[in-house]
Amino acid sequence: MSHVIVVGNEKGGSGKSTTAMHVVIALCRAERSVGVIDLDLRQKSLTRYLENRTAYMEEKGVGLPMPALRTVAASALDSKKQAEAEETDRLQAALISLKDCDFIVLDCPGSDTHLSRRGHAHADTILTPMNDSFVDFDLLARIDPETDKVIGPSVYAEMVWEARKRRALTGSRQGIDWVVMRNRLSATNARNKVKVGKKLEELAKRIGFRFAHGFGERVIYRELFPLGLTLLDLGGRGSPVKLTMSHVTAKHEVRRLIKALELPGETVQGKAA
Repeated sequence: MSHVIVVGNEKGGSGKSTTAMHVVIALCRAERSVGVIDLDLRQKSLTRYLENRTAYMEEKGVGLPMPALRTVAASALDSKKQAEAEETDRLQAALISLKDCDFIVLDCPGSDTHLSRRGHAHADTILTPMNDSFVDFDLLARIDPETDKVIGPSVYAEMVWEARKRRALTGSRQGIDWVVMRNRLSATNARNKVKVGKKLEELAKRIGFRFAHGFGERVIYRELFPLGLTLLDLGGRGSPVKLTMSHVTAKHEVRRLIKALELPGETVQGKAA
């Protein structure tokens, strides 16, 4: 069966689509078959990323690893119940159409939607990028402003808990592995950065997620989007961007993330690098 990776966070601007794209291409380069379902019905950032990649290949006359893409159309039905049922069926159909893929990556919107909740329920791995700040931390847990202590899980953490509970009720032996990655990390060892790190370590034990280092704050990620490229596509003859030491370091960040996900398959960790 396909291993389903859901990239989710109910806050926009956390780097979900950039993260999803790099995970997808890393798996493709590991010679694994990959399917993609874009559940962000409004922005469709990952869909546009892949469209840019197709246009780049056509313009340059080159071949690059590509996943199989599926989109889920929003229902036009007036009844909320019927609309959600129709969208659920469309998501199920998309998943079935990709059932022969080794991995299926779902990119979720930065908001709480019916499709996002349904997508999380199908996850084998949930990858949650979050900016390195207490604004993003608030989606995972509430903090007492006076004592600085964690009061309890917040909205997104509760949604993941519900998905895990539904998975357990199905009798499945495989639970949902939840990985939270700190994204857009600054190079400086700022006081706020240290505090966020300590609180994440405390929260990880409390609500049950694993912790991974994400990507640094680099302009290169924004520059690659219009080309449909990832850091893993750079280097060698014909590369549109000359590699710098910063790019090499960023590539290492991608490899480190893939390793931290601990995905099934002996070839993934080595070949994705």
